[in-house]
Amino acid sequence: MNVKRIFGTILTLLGTGGLIYTAVLLFNTTGGVKDIKALSIFGILGLIFFFAGIGLIRTTNDES
Repeated sequence: MNVKRIFGTILTLLGTGGLIYTAVLLFNTTGGVKDIKALSIFGILGLIFFFAGIGLIRTTNDES
């Protein structure tokens, strides 16, 4: 059981959830300043978590 790979999977899932939530906000937005701030915050955090998780999964070696 590799803790880094599990943590990478959790980060990837959180990032995917953040990106999906950003897409939902994008389609339900009215164009206000608060909506744009929420879109940018959740979108950027989603991207960071997603790419950090993918990078952690890819660079972790399997040891049996």
